[in-house]
Amino acid sequence: MTETPTTPMTETPPADPLLALDRVEIGLAADPQVRAVDGLDLRVAPGEAVALVGESGSGKSVTAYAALGLLAPALRASGTLRLGASSYDLGDPGALRPLRGGEISMIFQDPGTSLNPVMTVGRQLEDVLRRHGGPPRRERWRRVVDLLAEVGVAAPDRVARAYPFELSGGMRQRVLIAMALSCEPRLLIADEPTTALDTTVQAQIMDLLMTLVRDRGMAMLFISHDLGLVAGSCRRMYVMYAGRVVESGPVADVLRRPRHPYTKALVGCRPTADRRLARLPSIPGTVPPIGSMPSGCRFAPRCPIAVEQCRTADPELRAVGGNVSVACLRASEEES
Repeated sequence: MTETPTTPMTETPPADPLLALDRVEIGLAADPQVRAVDGLDLRVAPGEAVALVGESGSGKSVTAYAALGLLAPALRASGTLRLGASSYDLGDPGALRPLRGGEISMIFQDPGTSLNPVMTVGRQLEDVLRRHGGPPRRERWRRVVDLLAEVGVAAPDRVARAYPFELSGGMRQRVLIAMALSCEPRLLIADEPTTALDTTVQAQIMDLLMTLVRDRGMAMLFISHDLGLVAGSCRRMYVMYAGRVVESGPVADVLRRPRHPYTKALVGCRPTADRRLARLPSIPGTVPPIGSMPSGCRFAPRCPIAVEQCRTADPELRAVGGNVSVACLRASEEES
């Protein structure tokens, strides 16, 4: 995919972010020491698109659910969410409820399961507007049609009267984007918004999202494992592994010169058009389950450069230059 043109965005962590997540921990309610996310800090500025990347099971989506107070009953969160000048305790889902749909909206991974199959698209959009104090009833339909037109839906009046199963995957995703934008949020969380879409539709959806970020001045947290999409849409990124951020910095710097072995492995798994491969590269092993985290560096059992110290010492995220931070004991050795 070619890079999507964007307006200049801050590449260093913003001093005055719209969204700030501090010391986020997400663990089992029955045993808080068993954690899916462990000590995450994250910043997103107004008008900025920031990526959160990593393999499935790294803790990306559950972080987004915690920010919206949508964790499953078996999980508990702690830490602080700051949105503008207001702070919220992530351990109090009720305090986060007023933010959902208004201040913060989310595009979920699968539009096929996120839309009600027995309600028309227009009815579902009207419900969102009604629940969040939208326009009067007689004006809602026009607002629904305008929203669908804004996200590039052809014949929006006809689509509004259709059921989700009558639409293509790309069209359903546009409907979800319209729903997320209906109350003009300040922060948009896009969780794998192009899953199961073909390359052409992926490019259209990403171009739409970046245009909306630019024109509306929204902040966007883009959750993905597709580094190609990240390179074409975001300026800063956080790389997560087993519940922790292992590398962060400007996208161009991190992808061009990854410091953490996990980031290097992710970059190495990207297929390229200039060489033929007998099989796609992969990272040996799997992300450890939350109840079986190894001691020391959590990537050590899969790391090709791990030494004995890596299996006992727990590396902290530290600056290594160029606005990049990395949690690796051997990062400086690898650069020398």
